[in-house]
Amino acid sequence: MTKLFRLLVAPLSAAALLLTAFSTPARADTDPLLAAQWQIAWNTYRFYECLTAPLPITGRKQVKRDVSTEINAPVERVFDTYSNINNHLGMHSFLKRVVTHADWTEPGTRYVNFTAVEEIPVAGLPVTSNTHAQQRVHRDDLYYETDTWTLPNVVTHQKIVFTDLGDGRTRVTEHLTFEASILLIDFTVTNGVSSHQATQAGLKTAIESGLL
Repeated sequence: MTKLFRLLVAPLSAAALLLTAFSTPARADTDPLLAAQWQIAWNTYRFYECLTAPLPITGRKQVKRDVSTEINAPVERVFDTYSNINNHLGMHSFLKRVVTHADWTEPGTRYVNFTAVEEIPVAGLPVTSNTHAQQRVHRDDLYYETDTWTLPNVVTHQKIVFTDLGDGRTRVTEHLTFEASILLIDFTVTNGVSSHQATQAGLKTAIESGLL
C-alpha cells in the first residue's frame, strides 16, 4: 500500500517542485544547482525503482526496444570508449554538456552519477532539458547500465551489452526500457530510439575512424 501511494503521489508532487528547474528556456544552470536537482530526483524516484511494470491505475506505460550496431574495432577499446558518457558529446545535436556529480568504484562495478544537459528546439526556441542519471559499469562482464529520469516523470533504463565477434569486430546492443505516462509514451519511445540510433552511429564512425 505504501509503495502504491508513493507511485501515485510522487509524480504530482515532484513535478510541481521541479517543473521550473528542469524544463526552462535555454540557460546555463550551475553545476551545484544541477547536483541539487539530481539529488531531488534521486530521492523522489530512485530512477530504476520506477521500472517495475507500471500499474494501469498510475496512468503509465512501459515499452522495450533494442538498437544494435557492429563496430570494426576490438571489444575492449569499443567498451572503454562507448561507456565514457563524455564521448557522447557531439554525437547528437541536442546534447550540450555532461556534469558528473560522483564517480566511485565498488568491487566489480563503477558508479557514475551525472546530469546530461540537452537543448531541444520547441516552436523555434531552445528549451533546456536536464536528464539525471546513474551509470553502473561492469567492465569485466562487458556491459553497463544507465538509469535516467527527466521531466515530465520519464524514466529510461538502458543495458548496453558488448559482444566480441572476433577479427577485431564488436557488436553493441542497447536494450532500452522506456516508462512514461500513456499520453507521452509514443513520443518518448520514438524520440528516445532516434536519439540512441544517432548517438550509436556517431560513436561507430568516431571509433572506426580513430577520432575516439
